[in-house]
Amino acid sequence: MKQALAILMALMITAVSLAGCSGEDIGPYQERIDDLEESVQSDRENSTALSMALEDTISTHESTIESNNADISSLNAQIVELEEQIESLNAQIANLENQNSTNQITLGYQSSTIDTLEGLKSALEGQVAALEAANSAALSNIESLLALAGSLNMTISGLSAQNAAMVEENAAANAQISSLQATVFSLQSLATELNDTIELLELPSTLDLIIERGYMRCGVKLNQYGMNWEEDGVEEGLDIEYCKAVAAAIGLDPESDIEYVLAGGSDRFEMLTSNTIDVLIRTSTWTTSRDADLNVEFAGMNFYDGQGIMVREDRFSAVSAGYSAAGLDGVTICVAIGSTSEGNLQDWFDSREIDFTSVGVSSWSEAMQKLYDGECDAKTGDMSQLVGDRWVLEEEWEFDDTELWIATEVMSKEPLGAATKDYDTEWNEVVRWVWYGMVTAEEMGVNSSNIGAKVSEACTVNSAGSPSDPGMCRLLTENFGLGTESNPLSATWMQAVLESVGNYGEAYDDSFCDGSYDGISGSDAMTGCLISRSGTLNALVSEGGIQYAPPMS
Repeated sequence: MKQALAILMALMITAVSLAGCSGEDIGPYQERIDDLEESVQSDRENSTALSMALEDTISTHESTIESNNADISSLNAQIVELEEQIESLNAQIANLENQNSTNQITLGYQSSTIDTLEGLKSALEGQVAALEAANSAALSNIESLLALAGSLNMTISGLSAQNAAMVEENAAANAQISSLQATVFSLQSLATELNDTIELLELPSTLDLIIERGYMRCGVKLNQYGMNWEEDGVEEGLDIEYCKAVAAAIGLDPESDIEYVLAGGSDRFEMLTSNTIDVLIRTSTWTTSRDADLNVEFAGMNFYDGQGIMVREDRFSAVSAGYSAAGLDGVTICVAIGSTSEGNLQDWFDSREIDFTSVGVSSWSEAMQKLYDGECDAKTGDMSQLVGDRWVLEEEWEFDDTELWIATEVMSKEPLGAATKDYDTEWNEVVRWVWYGMVTAEEMGVNSSNIGAKVSEACTVNSAGSPSDPGMCRLLTENFGLGTESNPLSATWMQAVLESVGNYGEAYDDSFCDGSYDGISGSDAMTGCLISRSGTLNALVSEGGIQYAPPMS
């Protein structure tokens, strides 16, 4: 290709020279030049293609050479490894040849040793035979000894059985003695209880004593607005309504035949068991310990309450505390001595690790005065009491120096109701069913205004010879066996209750609201309430509360 290019260049130079020198026309040569240029161009293209093909071939061969070189290196490495293995095997062969020579020597020695051992074996076999003979004799002796041991064991077993029998007899005797001692102790305790019971049974019913006396002594509080309160010499409140209802049921005049006896928080139950009062209706909480340990028996629950805390705003801001007792760290709280509030307060703050100081007070007035004077930052008690106390402080005591707020927490369950002394069953039944009768009357839609019409309507005999409303007729015209043999309740005892205080709704309205409730329209109809009944536990069961009476039949 290079030669062709050289020829072409030479021809071009010659042609140019000729044209320049002679000035003659190069037309006769042009065709030949064109042919040569085409030939050169063709050779150039062929040369380029050939060059590229050669480059590809060279590249392929170079890759092959590199791969082969790698294979050669790998094979050389394997050859080296094989040569090392051959050297190692040759060394092993030499070692084994040396060992074989040694083994031949050892074999001769071992053959000699075997001969010696064979002789020793024969001697040992003789010794074994002698030992086996001795062993046989020993076994015979052992069998004799085992037979003797068996005989001794049988003797021991017999003695053990005799001993065990004697131990069992002794244990049975001791158990019998213990049982007899326990029986004697139990009989002594039973005798004591029976004597106490006989003494109690020999006492007349409180109901009989009341009728003989001519008036009833009702233990009350007289310092809690809404529950038991005295204003201008007149007793008011839900507990007072309960006292009046009981008096009316047993044939007394509720306005003149009741002596209201102030019962303190610390001595109220002792007053009951000592016959200082006939019945306790004083915001008293029914608890296990009181029921079991104080010789009292609870009756109807006239109000379901819970313990709360009322706080001076100037000591603990309601907003800062979040209206919560949890925000009262370091608070000083007045609490009644002998009340369930003491234990509830301690449990609530201790369980939350909140520091507080308890200030015991013996009376309601002392607690109110200490709160008023600032000796206490707060006062605890039933929620109903706190609401009433706030009203008294603001309205009666004109406490305008600071606001009072009540924390949102309800710290306990406080079912409040009446109580009588133990073993006074007939009297307790009267107190209990008076309350249930008031609740039942509200459930049936009977109030102080429609009682006459309801009696006539309910007791009208239908064509089947039955009252048109048997349940209501029984409620208003039967005594259900209540009372004592000498002083049974009148058949119209419930009518007397309704005429005196109305049903439960009416009694609640007179105590906490404006007194306009008709007793049959539902708690939502109550207005002007210091403590709303609607939506609380004190609503009837039909309204979502828990005021509920067992069947009166």
